Amino acid sequence: MAGSGGYGRPLLAVFAGATAISFSAIFFRLSGVTPLTGTFYRMVYALPPLALIWMAGRRRDARPWGDRLMAMLAGALLSADVVAWHTSIEMIGAGLATLIANSQVVIVPVVTWLLFGERVPRPILLAMPVVMVGLALITGLGRADTFGDRPLLGVGLAVVAAALYSGFLIGYRRSNRTLAPPAGPLLDAVIGAAVVASLAGLIFGDLDLAPSWPAHGWLIALALGAQVIGWLGIGYALPRLPAAHTSFAILLQPSLTLAWGALIFDERASLVQAAGVALVLAGILMVSLRRSVIPTPSAA
Repeated sequence: MAGSGGYGRPLLAVFAGATAISFSAIFFRLSGVTPLTGTFYRMVYALPPLALIWMAGRRRDARPWGDRLMAMLAGALLSADVVAWHTSIEMIGAGLATLIANSQVVIVPVVTWLLFGERVPRPILLAMPVVMVGLALITGLGRADTFGDRPLLGVGLAVVAAALYSGFLIGYRRSNRTLAPPAGPLLDAVIGAAVVASLAGLIFGDLDLAPSWPAHGWLIALALGAQVIGWLGIGYALPRLPAAHTSFAILLQPSLTLAWGALIFDERASLVQAAGVALVLAGILMVSLRRSVIPTPSAA
């Protein structure tokens, strides 16, 4: 038996996956492209490796076309989520935007209660006011030492991103009721996200289709590291880990992004914002200790 009670390999996979995903916001900021351009190429560059992985195991993917279409529609929400999140990064930095986006662990159970009548667990009811107070503090409350160009709007967009991501996760979970290998549903969702991003680019004209360097080097790293390696690693690990371990994965990614943002971009939250960060992390921990609400691509 490897590691803690035979969990050595899943723990290694979840650590690697969360670490890879933690660089998502960092790579986007380093690329210097528009939010829509970053979203489009994040999806497009992830398609070839995901397609190859899916083709290798496609015989085990018995999902009907209706479920595949649902995964693509869920990907449309993912595309909108990433654009909102990228925009919030430009306003409040990589660390704070990523932390707030992870507050969707509180939103998912509430939405499933409203739509499907699923009971909201007690820890979520307790976590909601904690997270809401934390979000209010992260706006800086109008103080002069607040970090971010437009903290109030940035927090608002990050909350919108969390809500959109919640919708994506709910649709994604229901699109994989046959428990197909993770690469199949993920490939379909990325296809849907890429199509929506390209259509949005045609409508709004904010999509740069002329690759330039080093911007696209960072976007390739974003697509391969986060969209492929990160998601597949966590998708493999979390179904194989007990609830006590999954909270580690949920907290590790935003915590690392906060650290990378401070080290690379000198993102320094004020004392009021730091208190908000602590409350949001506490709320996420309260929720993520329950495995039934873990918001990952493998939640199905």
